[in-house]
Amino acid sequence: MPPNRPPARRGASPRGGGPVRPVRRRRPRRRAVLGWLLGLVAAGFVLAAGGFAAAYALVEVPDPNALADAQVSTVYYADGTTELGTFAARNRENVTIDQVPDHVQKAILAAEDRSFYENRGVSPTGIARALWTNLTDGTSQGGSTLTQQYVKNYYLTDEHSYTRKFKEFFISLKIDQQQTKDETLVNYLNTVYFGRGAYGVQAAAQAYFGVDAGQLDVSQGALLAALLKGPSNYDPRKGETQAANAAERVDYVLDGMVSQGWLSAADRAAAGLPETIENTTDDNQWRGTNGYLLKTVEDELTGTVGLTEEDVERGGLKIVTTFDPKAQAAAVEAVQDQLPSKLPQGFHVALSAIDPATGGVTAMYGGADYLATQYNDVTQARAQPGSTFKPFALVAGLEKGISLRTTFNGANGQEVDGNRFRNFGDESFGRIDLVTATEHSVNTVYAQLNDRVTPAATRDAAVAAGYPEDTPGISGDQYISNVLGTSAPHPIDVTQAYATFAAQGKRTQWHTIASIDDATGTRTYTASPTTTQAFDSDVAADTTYALEQVVNSGTGSYAKRLNRPAAGKTGTTNDNLAAWFAGFTPDLAASVALFQTSPDGTKNVSLDLGGREVTGGSYPVRIWTAFMRAALDGTPKSDFPDRANVGVSRGSSSTSTSSSSSSSSPTSTSTSTATATATDTPTDSPTGTPSDSPTGTPTGTPTGSATSSATGGSTGGSAGGSTGGSSAGSTATSTRGSAGGAAGGEPERQDAESDEGAAGAAASAAATG
Repeated sequence: MPPNRPPARRGASPRGGGPVRPVRRRRPRRRAVLGWLLGLVAAGFVLAAGGFAAAYALVEVPDPNALADAQVSTVYYADGTTELGTFAARNRENVTIDQVPDHVQKAILAAEDRSFYENRGVSPTGIARALWTNLTDGTSQGGSTLTQQYVKNYYLTDEHSYTRKFKEFFISLKIDQQQTKDETLVNYLNTVYFGRGAYGVQAAAQAYFGVDAGQLDVSQGALLAALLKGPSNYDPRKGETQAANAAERVDYVLDGMVSQGWLSAADRAAAGLPETIENTTDDNQWRGTNGYLLKTVEDELTGTVGLTEEDVERGGLKIVTTFDPKAQAAAVEAVQDQLPSKLPQGFHVALSAIDPATGGVTAMYGGADYLATQYNDVTQARAQPGSTFKPFALVAGLEKGISLRTTFNGANGQEVDGNRFRNFGDESFGRIDLVTATEHSVNTVYAQLNDRVTPAATRDAAVAAGYPEDTPGISGDQYISNVLGTSAPHPIDVTQAYATFAAQGKRTQWHTIASIDDATGTRTYTASPTTTQAFDSDVAADTTYALEQVVNSGTGSYAKRLNRPAAGKTGTTNDNLAAWFAGFTPDLAASVALFQTSPDGTKNVSLDLGGREVTGGSYPVRIWTAFMRAALDGTPKSDFPDRANVGVSRGSSSTSTSSSSSSSSPTSTSTSTATATATDTPTDSPTGTPSDSPTGTPTGTPTGSATSSATGGSTGGSAGGSTGGSSAGSTATSTRGSAGGAAGGEPERQDAESDEGAAGAAASAAATG
């Protein structure tokens, strides 16, 4: 039997032919692993696709950010073309794609996104490249398409975060689906920042080249495109380094346009770094008198018109005002030319003019420089009006049937209702009618007239003409002294009232905005101010006639140099604290007020322009006349209505001087009438000046936070005179002084009011801020 053999080894040949190779059984496992991997990858893609789809669905296109649609609102003078200023959260004005030259569009694309018309709003390769750079170098790189930049500018913010980039990516995809390429491009062009405060290509064209976007040439378009990389680093006006950067970047843009077939080689050779204009964004539009106009308009927009601040600053409005550029220039020139070159500290001038037919304010001098003080002396200051208030007693008398022919005792030192009144210089006039009393501003006559019609009726006439009911010294009990100007209106209120005289008794509320168009050019607002018949036109005609004589031969005779029919009234207050001239032609009403505050702006001091007394018949009427001549230049002369002879005359024709104890009551009939019309050929220029140059140099008017009281009014009673009631608790005297003879050698009666009274008889008026 054969010997026992050891069992054959696994894999050995039973015949000794060598080892037997084992059978491989691993393929099924590899296939399984590969299957799992492929399954995982597929699942990943499915999940990624699902996540992408979910993200796409969840990220909504938001509303534009707060400033994305902001457009500058432009304010114009009354002509609708001369720009006065702007209101803007951002300096931006939209244009359509057709208003942007094709070469400018292509320059932008050459700089920012040359694949714009091919990509889907995003660039995965650009994003990956930027992400890799951010992770490896630690630097920040963009990688955004033009669409993504537009989304950031219009819908998002400049926040540097991956969350913002995540939203930007998906919103860009959606925007590319929702908008045409041209829509996205023009939206980008209207929102992107170019530097110099300019948002959008239209504002940039104006800021860098002084032209509209449609006028940009190839080189200019290339520079605007270059600026998008960083305006502060590529503005050639900022220095040599920036100019070199700009030149290099412009070349990059132009070469890119050639490479894309958007610019010929010949045009490329002719293009290069263009000339730019100086950066004017530092020019402050609020400087000088402009600021007062703009602030008044802004207040009216948010007040009367009812717009919000956001509407004004972001709405792209076209606001046409009532300001006449010629009249405004005339106001500034009149103040500068008629006053001494050096003015004392705290000196204030308020000039305003109103078109009586419309109520539109045509000119306003609220101060020399809005940047120095934001307090408008026309609309915010208050000053006692002195004898410019007397015409309201005349209106009240005419309404009660008291004729202009009525005579009163014009003697000095008369006692009326327990108060003693005196005329300037203690002058007595005998028996005079109301025309003469108005012409020479006779206090004793007007005290008697006010006693007859009642102070309340005089107050009511002032309110009807334009004084606000809450004017200090107007509300509450009224006293005889109110006729001499013891209230404290804003200067614009006085102009409003005299515009009512000019409009034959019709009062139209003053305003500064004529119309508003929205950003699409649609008219959204047209001024329709309240108009009322304050008093009968015949009453206005007789009042105007009396005020004409002030100009023809009375205290305001300097205004004859206007050489057209004019009427007005001078006014000077106690201790020379304020001086006025308020007057009108049939076409324009204006007032000029001068007052002065202490250096700290806390109280009023006497007007000081070189030693001579400043009255309404001196500087104020000179400023008024110079202004009106220039403002009305080229306007045909108009005549006032004829005198209507309202009422019944009383009194006698006696012109004898009465004693100081004369009765204040008018007596039987009068045959006296006023005389004269303005001469048609007055001397053209003055030969004298009202005062010498003052000492001292102004350091600016007080700021709006300072209190500036322009008190005036009437205590002017003789020593030991009896006291009377007070409408606001302070004394109020007023004087009429002489500020030199009339220019041209003509004798000139200066403002002849000494605003009556007794201690405690007048209001404490204030030009307070």
